[in-house]
Amino acid sequence: MLSRLVRQILQATVYDVAIETPLEAAPRISQKLNNNIRFKREDLQPVFSFKLRGAYNRISQLPKSQLERGVITASAGNHAQGVALSGQKLGIRAIIVMPKTTPDIKVQAVKRLGGDVVLYGDSFDVANKYAIQRAEDEGLTFIPPYDDELVIAGQGTIANELLRQWRDVDYVFVAVGGGGLISGVAAYLGDVAPHVQVIAVEYDESACLKAALEANERVILPQVGLFADGTAVAQIGELPFDVIRLQKSDNSGPIVDPDVVLVNTDEICAAIKDTFDENRSIVEPSGAMALAGIKKYVEQHGLENKNMVSIVCGANMNFDRLRYIAERTELGERKEAIYAVTIPEEKGSFLNFCRTLQGRNITEFNYRASDNSQAQVFVGISLKSGEKERHEIYDLLKTKYDVDDLSDDEVAKLHIRYLVGGHASIENERLFRVEFPERPGALLTFLERLGPTHNITLFHYRNHGAAEGRVLVGLEAEDAKQNPDGLIETLENITYPYVEISDNLGYKRFLK
Repeated sequence: MLSRLVRQILQATVYDVAIETPLEAAPRISQKLNNNIRFKREDLQPVFSFKLRGAYNRISQLPKSQLERGVITASAGNHAQGVALSGQKLGIRAIIVMPKTTPDIKVQAVKRLGGDVVLYGDSFDVANKYAIQRAEDEGLTFIPPYDDELVIAGQGTIANELLRQWRDVDYVFVAVGGGGLISGVAAYLGDVAPHVQVIAVEYDESACLKAALEANERVILPQVGLFADGTAVAQIGELPFDVIRLQKSDNSGPIVDPDVVLVNTDEICAAIKDTFDENRSIVEPSGAMALAGIKKYVEQHGLENKNMVSIVCGANMNFDRLRYIAERTELGERKEAIYAVTIPEEKGSFLNFCRTLQGRNITEFNYRASDNSQAQVFVGISLKSGEKERHEIYDLLKTKYDVDDLSDDEVAKLHIRYLVGGHASIENERLFRVEFPERPGALLTFLERLGPTHNITLFHYRNHGAAEGRVLVGLEAEDAKQNPDGLIETLENITYPYVEISDNLGYKRFLK
C-alpha cells in the first residue's frame, strides 16, 4: 500500500488549484526552543487550509459522467471550502451539507466559493448521513474529508514539497483529526525518507488516534471537545488508521511514531500567540497544534539542535475567538498562575498578602468575605520562570495561608474567575457543565426542556466565538430525597452534553 500511495502522491493534480506553500524559518521560536523550527504554511492556500489539496485531487480524477452529475459532501469547516472551490474550478455543482449549528461566517465563506449550501440537522453526524443518502438517491459523488486514497494522496503532496524544500529535516509534527493529513504525509516520508520522524499531535479532548492505538482498533470517543474544531473527530478514519500503522520502507518502525503528543487548550492558545509573534499570522487552533506539540515534545525529550517542521494546517478562525484565546495564552505559556487563597477577614490582610508575594506582579484579584473571620481570594500572579516559579509561589503561600493551585482547573479558568461572589449554602445544590450549540434559541431550548421542576441557583455563560456554548449551571434538586435520580433524568432528556462537577475545588472554595 505504501508504494501505491507514494505513486498517487506523485501523480496528484493538486497544483491546478492549490499552491506550493513556503517552508518558512521561525527564528524566534527556534531560539526559544534551541532547535531549528520551520513552518509549512498551509494557511496560505486559497481557502486558508490544506484541505483543498485532497478535495481537488479526488474530484478532478472523477470520470466525466460523474463530474456532470456533481459532488456532495458534509462539512462545517475547511473541507467544505476545499470542495466548494474545487467545484468552482472544474465548473461543476458542489453541494455542501452543513449542520444548522454552523456559524454564519463559515456558511458565507462556502457560498462565496460557489458552494451550494444546504443546512440540515443539528450535528455533523446527522448532516453527514443526509449527504450520503442524497448522494445515493441523486447519483451524486460523495467526497469524504479523509477516508479516501485520493484525498490522502492529495494531502501527501505536502510531504513531497517540504522534502524538496529541506532535505535535512529530522521531525515533522502534524495535527490529527480524521487522519487524512498525517497518513498522506507519513506515507510519503515513510517510503522516500524513512529517517524522518512523523509525530502526531492531538487535542487532549478529541484524541481519537491515541485511543485507537492503545486499543489496537478504531474506537469512538463518547465526547469530543470543540475548541480545536478543525480536528474535532470522534473516530479516526478507517483507511488513515491502516496507513498510519504501516512500516517504513527500511523496516525501522511504523511511519507514524506511536507516541502521540496531547496538547490542551492553554498550550494551543500559547502556540497561536507564538505563531503571531513569529510572522504576524493568526492561525486557527488546529493550525497551531503542531507547534504546541513541538514545544511539548522538545521539553519531554530534551532535544536540541534538531530540524523540525510544524505543518500550519489552517487559519479559518472567527475573529470573536481572539479575546478568549488571548486570555488563555498567559496560562498556556506559564506566564500566569491562579490560586484560591483563604485570608483573614481583618484590616491589613490584603496588604500582608501582597507582602508575602515579595513584590510579584498580581494580574487578577477577586476578593469576597465568606464570614466574619475569613475571606476567599481568587488571585492571578505573573510568572517570570514558568512552572518552577508557579510551585515556588504555592509553597510560599502555603507557609501562611490555606491555598490551592487552580492553574490547571478548566472550570476555574472558564467560569469561576467571573463568579467570585460568596457562598449560597443551598442544601441540595448540584453543579454541572453543559455544552449547547452556539446558535439563537439554544439557551431557550435548554431552559424549556429543563422545565420548572428544578430551581436554577447559579448560571454562567460567556460567548468565546466557538461553535459551542459552555454553561456552568447550579440546580437545586428539590426532590432529592424522593427521587435522587430525577435531576439526571431531566438533563439526559435535554440531550445536550453535560458533566456533573459538584466536587470542583473552585466551586467549593468560592460558591458553594
